[in-house]
Amino acid sequence: MSDKIGLFTGSFDPLTNGHLDVIKRASQLFDVLYVGVFVNPHKEGLLASSERKRLIEEVVADMPTVQVLVAQDQLVVDVAREIGASYLVRGLRNGMDLEYESSFDFYNRELAPQLETIYLLAKPEYKFVSSSQVRELLQFHQDIRPYVPEIISKELQKNEKK
Repeated sequence: MSDKIGLFTGSFDPLTNGHLDVIKRASQLFDVLYVGVFVNPHKEGLLASSERKRLIEEVVADMPTVQVLVAQDQLVVDVAREIGASYLVRGLRNGMDLEYESSFDFYNRELAPQLETIYLLAKPEYKFVSSSQVRELLQFHQDIRPYVPEIISKELQKNEKK
């Protein structure tokens, strides 16, 4: 019998507590859960993809079934094929997220009908937490500790002082 392999993707720039909650919950559903740091070449990231990968690996170090990878210039379905994933994992905070994710699901099903997408609803305390909001708070020198894992907060505050 083959392993159940899931793939949870995003830019994770930065990883938030909402992302981490989805990772924890999804890791209980799969034999292996890959967290895919996807790079948008048209956007300047807060952190380099290698830094995001390193930090996420530190955050999930106590989750032995979670592995982190970086993908650049690849479609999610192609990465899923490469790693043998049968499931894509997506987190939903609200109806707008569902609408946004549905458009990707349409194309993913066309390109890779064997892939199933699983949606996990955000816990109420994470409903409004987003990487873009965290980046904005950082820009205005506000406390981000309630919204990101401690490892991420420390790294971003260290970078901010440079």
